Amino acid sequence: MTAILLDGVATAETVLAGVAERAAAFAVASGRRPGLGTLLVGDDSASASYVAKKHAACERCAMASVSVQLPATATQAEVLAAIATLNASPDVDAFIMQLPLPKGLDEGAALLAIDPDKDADGLHPVNLGRLVMAAPGAVPCTPAGIVQLLAAYNVPVAGRHVVIIGRGLTIGRPLCLLLTLKRPLANAAVTVVHTGVKDIGFYTRQADIVIAAAGSPGTVTPDMIRPGAAVVSAGITWEGRRLVPDVAEEVGEVAGWITPRLGGVGPMTVALLLRNTMDAAERRSL
Repeated sequence: MTAILLDGVATAETVLAGVAERAAAFAVASGRRPGLGTLLVGDDSASASYVAKKHAACERCAMASVSVQLPATATQAEVLAAIATLNASPDVDAFIMQLPLPKGLDEGAALLAIDPDKDADGLHPVNLGRLVMAAPGAVPCTPAGIVQLLAAYNVPVAGRHVVIIGRGLTIGRPLCLLLTLKRPLANAAVTVVHTGVKDIGFYTRQADIVIAAAGSPGTVTPDMIRPGAAVVSAGITWEGRRLVPDVAEEVGEVAGWITPRLGGVGPMTVALLLRNTMDAAERRSL
């Protein structure tokens, strides 16, 4: 492999070290620890693993964490009641609802029920609107983590062409908004494509940065990448117990920078979630 690895583990450690410092200062000033809440509905093993990592990160940063878990048989009313409890809890500065919810539940209605000021994921329409306006507010964690990771390795973004593969709510759409903002670490020209586009390679071969967030294994192959481009794999798929990225491993022979199969975007998502929670705690204390 010739590409420089975009090490999300090392970069996340730097972010979490800053969060831990802020959490310690907050505890001294306020007499309590900042708190992250999680709502997990169902028994999906991957979702449970992601939530466990978030609580472990809280422990490392001396932050409090509150876990609410409902069975896969939970009704919409029970999910909304759990959200209301987290909205009202004085121990929770911000919280996430782990997605996806089990079939039959209305994710949109559940997201709308979250207090925007306690929205650690930045997915409430109010916070997405703030992002559109470049106003202060919680920024979706994975997009923010990707931007932070590119910055950590001095990947040029301003004025460059970024192609995002995927238009989902959690990554593609907010990442497009974030990268086009006229501010540091952004100010790029962004093209968004998806798996319904006939020739994705036509677009990616023109890109300085390719970010794959389609959740389709091996979507990006070496022939689709301009030599020296930065490539970020943000979409993942489980094949049995193996995690398979959207980007084929051989792309590393062409790219200038690339995320590893493990330890790329995932750790950054957790780190930015805690940073969003810390931001919310400080705003609540004003």
